Amino acid sequence: MRFVSWNVNGIRAAIRKGIDDYFESLDADIVMLQEVRALPEQLPKGWNWPKGYEVHMHCAEKKGYSGVATLSREAIKTVETGMNGSVDTGDSEGRVLITEHQGFTCINTYLPSGSNKQERQEFKEAWMDEWRAFLAPYLKMEAPVIVCGDLNIAHTEDDIWNAKGNAKSSGFLPQEREWFTQLLADGWSDAFRNHVGEGEKIYSWWSNRGQARALNRGWRIDYFLLNEAAKNMVSDVSIVRQGGIDVSDHAPVILDLNF
Repeated sequence: MRFVSWNVNGIRAAIRKGIDDYFESLDADIVMLQEVRALPEQLPKGWNWPKGYEVHMHCAEKKGYSGVATLSREAIKTVETGMNGSVDTGDSEGRVLITEHQGFTCINTYLPSGSNKQERQEFKEAWMDEWRAFLAPYLKMEAPVIVCGDLNIAHTEDDIWNAKGNAKSSGFLPQEREWFTQLLADGWSDAFRNHVGEGEKIYSWWSNRGQARALNRGWRIDYFLLNEAAKNMVSDVSIVRQGGIDVSDHAPVILDLNF
């Protein structure tokens, strides 16, 4: 079964740039999108989501901001949003979408960015702590749990092109990296890193500044995190860099599981 996680940097712009061709070529059973930045009624007239998918969107209250969407060929039993936490009551920024399927659970997440502003960094770190606690019960599930999304953190020096130059940048701060280490210590598996091994510097996001994309000066901030049951089913994990050039500033991450 194929899962795709992709920050599309605005679904309306992505449609104009040809995301429909990617939907077809990726041929995924579950597609989880982040930073959709549109309400259903704002989607282009005459455009439809790809055929064969059940689609659920969880939009931010603020128009043109944040938001996630999950597309599934597999029947969805239940849909939930948010973490029931105190940092962002009601998940007004549209960051967490949980879908329960027959035999597995998906958690689509768009973790906040620090945005180089202290108040947003504080919001991000409080949100991170709540999210980690929210995920904890899912580790105990015997069925596979697939957590994915743009987590806005590069965990190790393998996940960023210029570790020294970004040591004080939001997304690569010591406390963020330590938090990620603790998240993995809880029991979550970083599917991509476990599959390709250490030392492989493959990225999923590139700044629009300078020649970051052309020179492949990126960050890996888009992840699949798996519980024990899902971890043992991995057959392949890859990042399609071209999708981060043609459609978005992020590339789609593909996870193949042997159910």
